[in-house]
Amino acid sequence: MENIGEQVVCLIVYHLLFAMFVWSYWKTIFTMPMNPSKEFHLSYAEKEMLEREPRGETHQEILKRAAKDLPIYTRTMSGAIRYCDRCQLIKPDRCHHCSVCDKVNNCVGFSNYKFFLLFLAYSLLYCLFIAATDLQYFIKFWTNGLPDTQAKFHIMFLFFAAAMFSVSLSSLFGYHCWLVSKNKSTLEAFRSPVFRHGTDKNGFSLGFSKNLRQVFGDEKKYWPLPVFSSLGDGCSFPTCLVNQDLEQQSTPAGLTPAVKNLEGHQFPSKPLRESQSHLLTDPHSWTDSSTNSDKGKVGKKGMSNPGLTIENET
Repeated sequence: MENIGEQVVCLIVYHLLFAMFVWSYWKTIFTMPMNPSKEFHLSYAEKEMLEREPRGETHQEILKRAAKDLPIYTRTMSGAIRYCDRCQLIKPDRCHHCSVCDKVNNCVGFSNYKFFLLFLAYSLLYCLFIAATDLQYFIKFWTNGLPDTQAKFHIMFLFFAAAMFSVSLSSLFGYHCWLVSKNKSTLEAFRSPVFRHGTDKNGFSLGFSKNLRQVFGDEKKYWPLPVFSSLGDGCSFPTCLVNQDLEQQSTPAGLTPAVKNLEGHQFPSKPLRESQSHLLTDPHSWTDSSTNSDKGKVGKKGMSNPGLTIENET
């Protein structure tokens, strides 16, 4: 009874961490990936033309005509339009065909990446808390300070399990924190995205603060909660191209021309959604000297969500 206050505090902290761990895990595995908008799907006539044409220049010409008014700026390693044969649509930037993450039995992408990060964070805190509170009894186990009962072996097993999970989770969580700070997916960390002007490993990075806000949103009160607060709608994302894109010198019909701010920097020619425009309010973070800043990202069921994903490309 002398440590009743400490016991109450430990119980409260334990159940709080456990509740947040279960909540974030639930949101991660049951949040469905987003679907691409209809503009990325080919028409029936275009699909028939692709089926008749063999792979080659004619095949690419059909895809280029279909993608001319889309916010598509990335290419394959060979410079071709990125196309999903299984889903029969043009891949939005940073989008790859869905593969299921073994850790959560779901596709992790734009719609649930924040939940996945919180799941890693709360599971790590949960394991660290168990290891820390069990440490004193673990020491007593080796110094024969515990009664010789079967419970002493449970204490040893609990400490080793919590410690080992803490090590593995800390490495995985740290890696994804680095990805968020650089605004990279796991695929982009191993292979830089290819734009029309060439490879640019930092093409989607807007700086640490804005990269963080893209995942967690502007309102910090929602950051620790597994509720959706990411900026954007999963269909378009601001990006900074540092080289001239010759293919975009003419503005497609229906799009507004690029607008220069007082610093002489360029903003995307296609207007961003309101939530994405917050990322552009600081002109000093943009070092784009070209006539474009690009964007565009869509996730889908059957295609993993771009930019914030841990799937393998097919």
